[in-house]
Amino acid sequence: MVESANASAPEFDVVFRARRLIGPNGEGSGSVGVRDGRIAAVEALDTPMRGDRTVELAEDEVLLPGMVDSHVHVNDPGRSEWEGFPTATRAAAEGGITTIVDMPLNCLPPTIDPGALETKRGVASGNVHVDVGFWGGAVHGNLDELRGLHESGVYGFKCFLLHSGVDEFPPLDTAELERALRTVAELDALMIVHAEDSAAIEHAPSAHGENYRDFLASRPRGAENTAIAQVLEAARRTGARVHILHLSSSDALPMIASARADGVRVTVETCPHYLSFVSEEIPDGATQFKCCPPVREAGNRELLWRGLAEGTIDCVVSDHSPCTPELKQLDIGDFGVAWGGVSSLQLGLSAVWTQARTRGFGLAEVVSWMSAGPARVSGLRNKGAISVGADADLCVFAPDSAYVVDANELHHRNAVTAYHGRALAGVVRSTWLRGTPIAGPEAGAAPTGKLLNRGEV
Repeated sequence: MVESANASAPEFDVVFRARRLIGPNGEGSGSVGVRDGRIAAVEALDTPMRGDRTVELAEDEVLLPGMVDSHVHVNDPGRSEWEGFPTATRAAAEGGITTIVDMPLNCLPPTIDPGALETKRGVASGNVHVDVGFWGGAVHGNLDELRGLHESGVYGFKCFLLHSGVDEFPPLDTAELERALRTVAELDALMIVHAEDSAAIEHAPSAHGENYRDFLASRPRGAENTAIAQVLEAARRTGARVHILHLSSSDALPMIASARADGVRVTVETCPHYLSFVSEEIPDGATQFKCCPPVREAGNRELLWRGLAEGTIDCVVSDHSPCTPELKQLDIGDFGVAWGGVSSLQLGLSAVWTQARTRGFGLAEVVSWMSAGPARVSGLRNKGAISVGADADLCVFAPDSAYVVDANELHHRNAVTAYHGRALAGVVRSTWLRGTPIAGPEAGAAPTGKLLNRGEV
């Protein structure tokens, strides 16, 4: 990537010239003009365009829209020793992500009423390197708060159908789920669901010890399948929009496709770790791989890839859920007591590209899953595309470069990740937020991200 200044009167603040560019219609070449933080022109590569700054991408670089990660646990305020807005958003920027949506739990207080949302906004303000939106929570006892949260600008509501892992974010029972979805339908909002069935897990073998197969048996596919079926039927009855979080069980794909064909308004995500790892290869005691629902078998992984190819799965997001090394219980390797969550915010684009390219997918598909898809599902306007009028959120990506992950070199707070020591393809050379570099050699240190409200342009 080469930058130059233009002495003539500029038309644009920045002009990007890329031999390879992923636009809304796939891969091509082009010049992109940025003015006042927005994309003002997308033209042929050789179109004369003057900018205060011109960025010429190298032959091995591709211009992508900034990635959008709608499933991030920042844990701030209250558990900032687990993560925090400065570290999480710096990691996101280094990974080519320009927008995240923060989850409503693992922070204290949880984001379950407008006051808690304002507290979180106060902590985040001035401390974010990328743009940040917020999910609200739908929990036992707060359903009368949903309308106020919606009016305060959250992008939707998250609920659990079993214990969330923290007592301050209790699950919804069947009746509460139905009531919440009726409110969501009235608001034309979105309910995002951690779909595992509590009864199925209560009757499964308990999680204990170092053996990963024992942990896998404690979170069976049937727990996901049963819960997803419940969510689909409740959405069918209420007309609410629902989104299935972190799909791990490929068994659920046919029923999701069938419900969608029947008119149920359902979208689905999966995560890089379900597309990268397989249970057969997870060593005993390697609790950095523990997440819920869990990483499953190799055959299941390939069916998730098929779900992406066929369009049943809408997007791929990180579910970055970090904690301190002590909570991962790495010293004893006990899957029964370790915190569940994979730290991967900085690595998602490379991780997915590494796997996608071996299966014949191109960067256009990866962008549709990791940028356009999450933006569309979450309702993030002006994000996820290199198109006129969109925010000038861009990523300069070298798809044929490679690196080996060193957890100590990542920017999230604690040096723990399941990807440590893993070779990944694709290097983020720079990331740009509204035409300003936020990662790469030209990036400044000061946070320049904004806090987003649902519906704002």
